Amino acid sequence: MTKRRNVIVHIATSADGYIARPDGDLEWLTSRPAPEGFYGMEAFMKSIDTKLIGRKTYEVSLQMGAKFDSRDRTVVFSRHAPPADAPSGVEFVNGAIGQFVSGLREQPGKDIWLMGGGDLIASFLDEHAIDDFVVSVVPVFIGDGIPLIARRHRHVPRICSPSSGSAMVWFNCVIAL
Repeated sequence: MTKRRNVIVHIATSADGYIARPDGDLEWLTSRPAPEGFYGMEAFMKSIDTKLIGRKTYEVSLQMGAKFDSRDRTVVFSRHAPPADAPSGVEFVNGAIGQFVSGLREQPGKDIWLMGGGDLIASFLDEHAIDDFVVSVVPVFIGDGIPLIARRHRHVPRICSPSSGSAMVWFNCVIAL
C-alpha cells in the first residue's frame, strides 16, 4: 500500500499574521540572513514533488524571478485562462478543490506543498484539504498585508498539537529600538 500524500502548508508569517505586504512584497522576509538549511526548507523541499499556488502568488513569483520547470509539478489555481507563455511543468486548474486534491492524493508521489496565498489556503481549509501546517513566525510587525488565511467565519478545532500538549503556541519578542 502506498503512503497517502499529504497537503502541507509550509509558510512564514510576520508576527502580526501576514505572509506578504499588500502588493506581494516579501522584503521583510527575504532581507533576513538565512541560516544553513534555510529554516528547514532544504529538507522540506526534498519531501515534496508538487507545488500548489494561487494565480496572484504565481504572478508575483514570476516578477521576483522564479523559474518553473518540469522537474517538479506546479499547479496554479486560477479563475482565468492560462497565459499562452506558461512555462513547461506549470498546470492551470479552475475546478473544485476537493475533487482535484482527492485525485492528486491517489497519484503516486511525494507530499504536496500548498504555498499560498492566503485566499487559496482559506479555500483549502474550508474544503478540509490541508493535512499539516508548518508556520514560521518572523519576529517583525509589518502592519498590513496579505493574511496567512483569508478572513472568513470558520471554526477549525485544534489545528495545532505542540509537543507540550497545549493548543497554544507562546513566544516572547523584545522590541529593538
